Amino acid sequence: MKITADTGSCVASGQCVLLAPGTFDQDEDAGTVVLLADEPADGEEDAVRQAELTCPAAAIRLSGA
Repeated sequence: MKITADTGSCVASGQCVLLAPGTFDQDEDAGTVVLLADEPADGEEDAVRQAELTCPAAAIRLSGA
């Protein structure tokens, strides 16, 4: 599965980082999503799917999931 994150629509809720910290981080200044890799970290596939569903801004998109 490939991950994309739209930093322009991100509202910095941090849910993605809480769910999948090996895949997502937050920008220190803006708090917006930082994608650590374009594929889930080992063992975080389900958490990344949950992050997509949980994101209040729908800033996370998965393809080939």
